[in-house]
Amino acid sequence: MDHLRELRSRLTKGVLFIIAGTIVAWIFYEPILEWMSNPYDTIRPKLEAKGIETDLVLTGVGGAFTFQLKISLIVGLLLSSPLWLWQIWAFVLPALHRAEKRWALLLTATGAPLFVGGAYVGFLVLPKAILVLIGFVPDGWGSLLTGAEYLNFVVRMMLVFGVAAEIPLVVTILNRLGIVSARQLADARPWIIIGIFVFAAIATPTTDPLTMLFLAAPMTILYMVAEAIAYVTDRRRKRAAPPEIGDDELSSLDD
Repeated sequence: MDHLRELRSRLTKGVLFIIAGTIVAWIFYEPILEWMSNPYDTIRPKLEAKGIETDLVLTGVGGAFTFQLKISLIVGLLLSSPLWLWQIWAFVLPALHRAEKRWALLLTATGAPLFVGGAYVGFLVLPKAILVLIGFVPDGWGSLLTGAEYLNFVVRMMLVFGVAAEIPLVVTILNRLGIVSARQLADARPWIIIGIFVFAAIATPTTDPLTMLFLAAPMTILYMVAEAIAYVTDRRRKRAAPPEIGDDELSSLDD
């Protein structure tokens, strides 16, 4: 019952933090909306030069309210993520050993910057992706993009790039657990790189190779970094391991 009470307390605090973050995002909705729509505004002159009239619209009586609420909730989750994530950690950490706590904190401190960096790269690629996709509009036609569609597209791009940036962390964990070795990673490197480019081609919503390269190239570099880390880890593990003794050999006896 004590654990259930603590879980209830942690969940309540986490929800309150998310609500507070959502309220803050609601207050600063205008600058957030301006920042989010900046990639779209950047490519509008280029589309108009091609004769494509395009605009962002909100449909329905409650469309504007729903759109503002969604943006505020998403930004609120991000703003309050250090606080509600800490509530989760505070509930789990007492059950971990000292070494497990150290590794958990290290993985968290590494994974968060990688995800944020990948999401930022995805945001930088947004103008190019929007330009390519809307560029398929036929001559004489216009393009109306609803706020919900645009928000889903932005979130999807940032999530794909953010998750892809976690490759070195996942590979390092697998190596630390002894599931894969540096030799196996090196042998599988050609197939892994092909898989990365296939994933990038499927995950990115555009059809141009440039956007695919923006995702595949960092993923390949990060995989190389993870392979180098695995190589160093395997060398340390081999150096620390006791010497192997054959079945027909005698082990040395202590005096």
